[in-house]
Amino acid sequence: QVQLVESGGGLVQAGGSLRLSCAASGRTFRNYAMGWFRQAPGKEREFVAAISRLSNTYYTDSVKGRFTISRDNAKNTVYLQMNSLKPEDTVVYYCACSLGPTIRTREADYNYWGQGTLVTVSS
Repeated sequence: QVQLVESGGGLVQAGGSLRLSCAASGRTFRNYAMGWFRQAPGKEREFVAAISRLSNTYYTDSVKGRFTISRDNAKNTVYLQMNSLKPEDTVVYYCACSLGPTIRTREADYNYWGQGTLVTVSS
């Protein structure tokens, strides 16, 4: 079992930055790939970024160059640094854990999910 707790969401003006954190517990965090997804009301959850066990990263096109995913295995935490935020980035962000070492982009490939954290970007 893996428990994931996100934090860092909030209100920010367009062009601003936020850093989301996801603290993991329950299993050997360092062995697993981690991901961030987001979901707008009435829409399906979509992939944002992922990081492998070896810290390889992958991003959806809409956030490339603006968002950075990273991990600190000593703290069992994965981060999502979000810069140059846009109003369309206003959604709930979810952290997820995949019980495998390599990057995954499909929601179905993730085994554990956090509760989500809301990011609101004002124009």
